Amino acid sequence: MEKLKFNAPTKIEAINQAKKKLVETENNLIIKVMKEEENEVEIEVIEKREILNFISNYLKEILKNIGYQSINIEVTNKETVPNFTIYSENDSLLIGKAGRNLKALQTITIHALRKELKEPYKFVINISDYKEQREKSLIKLAHNIAYEVKQTKIDAKLDSMNSYERRIIHNALVNNKDVYTKSEGTEPNRYIVIKSKENN
Repeated sequence: MEKLKFNAPTKIEAINQAKKKLVETENNLIIKVMKEEENEVEIEVIEKREILNFISNYLKEILKNIGYQSINIEVTNKETVPNFTIYSENDSLLIGKAGRNLKALQTITIHALRKELKEPYKFVINISDYKEQREKSLIKLAHNIAYEVKQTKIDAKLDSMNSYERRIIHNALVNNKDVYTKSEGTEPNRYIVIKSKENN
């Protein structure tokens, strides 16, 4: 990943140098101040497309090493967050049980990128339409369990989920007049409890 350094009397001048050299807007650059002294500022600049290329190439290399010869990666932006959608000859194996392999792939890619950038950078990895289908099934689960809790007045504890999946459950029931949701436990085993409002 190419990292360029620019020096100028002020941060604004250094950024302007970077924009001019790279022919990019500031929104398309990751800018880190390396040194800031009187009349001298040094910044390190990485183009965001360099980051996207790094992630795509890293994913291709990993998948090639575990035997995936024919894959395609589509990069899109969803609410300004880069989404990397992988299409392969065996999506189900790549996803794994309850998405475990996909989660592991996301985790190791996050660590590899953080090692390069020295700071977090938000992105999402998906395999075909797995996350869209998973979201639909979680919403359906939330409504089904909420109905049972409404009828029985007995709290229901769901399986442990990551923060993304818990947010889907919370959002699905946020306006429900009969139940409410609460996250409990500690990471990575936090889970949601669906509770009856009549018991409180």
